[in-house]
Amino acid sequence: TGTSSTYTPSILDMGNGLKSALNVGITNGANRLSQSDGYFGNSLLKIMMPPEAQQVESTLRSMGMGKLVDDAILSFNRGAEKAAKEAAPIFINSIKQMTFNDAKEILLSNNKTSATAFLKRTSYASLENVFSPVIDKSLRSVNATKYWGDVINTYNQIPLVKKVNPDLTAYVTEQALNGLFKMVEKEEIKIRDNLSARTTDIMQKVFGWADRQ
Repeated sequence: TGTSSTYTPSILDMGNGLKSALNVGITNGANRLSQSDGYFGNSLLKIMMPPEAQQVESTLRSMGMGKLVDDAILSFNRGAEKAAKEAAPIFINSIKQMTFNDAKEILLSNNKTSATAFLKRTSYASLENVFSPVIDKSLRSVNATKYWGDVINTYNQIPLVKKVNPDLTAYVTEQALNGLFKMVEKEEIKIRDNLSARTTDIMQKVFGWADRQ
């Protein structure tokens, strides 16, 4: 009678249902972002030059070196897309730390992205530490560090400019994780609002119960 109107999930079911939803959201989000143009082709998630390097970009573009900047930006996004393929297991391992009481509170929240917010609040720092070397390796594999070095070295050779060299790996890691969390938010809203998005039996039972509360 799990799908009946009289069904009340146990604390264990609540935890498993919510974790199942997050697993689906993270897997779907990571899969979308790992496709070519997953980041680069999404105007909301596209990784641009670091804020502290905006003067670098505008100066080089004004000197006719826009392609140098464009190559660097494309490589940031390709690095993030490649790293996204390895993101899901890292996130799913973090989900396992969620308590059953946390799950009940999140399920009954009026905030449709409360599960994603909880995950980001409680695990962002540890995820960042684990994901950073993945991003670093990915950036190197697509020559992003070379393109970035070309941009910075060219700019720093201009007379009288204030030299800059932001930490590329840290910046792209932050942007890549933020993009992934945004995708997970989107998936969470879909699961809460759309019955067909509840693709496992436990999700159907638990979120159906939450809908009735």
